[in-house]
Amino acid sequence: MAERDAEPGPVLGVDPGDARVGLAISDPGRRVAVPLETVAADRAEQAIAEAVAERGVTLVVVGHALSMSGRAGERAVASERMAEGLRTALDVEVVLHDERLSTAEAERNLRDAGAGRNARKAARDSSAAAIILQSWLDSRSS
Repeated sequence: MAERDAEPGPVLGVDPGDARVGLAISDPGRRVAVPLETVAADRAEQAIAEAVAERGVTLVVVGHALSMSGRAGERAVASERMAEGLRTALDVEVVLHDERLSTAEAERNLRDAGAGRNARKAARDSSAAAIILQSWLDSRSS
């Protein structure tokens, strides 16, 4: 499926995880991504559907957990399954985007900002989703 980049509106970023899923959202002009929330993995599809409906999301970007070599391991396959389930459940386009090192970058950014251990844990997944989404946005603007 070709991405409908020309369709206006906010984009939702998703950082899939076994226990928690981070969500981030862009502005309608698709320039800046900000963390939105972290939800339990077992209610991620519902939370994503609610965000799409309530915020006018026109596209969903799911982090694709490729290995450093670029190969699709177990985490990447889980991301692919999540994306496929969202494509079935939602009436917006869902795409995968490389998320290598996004969680490590989110952790480093939070630590550099002076966030304590508990604050970092609470914000890590949604911050990683914002990093994934910002990377996707930046790749479209060049």
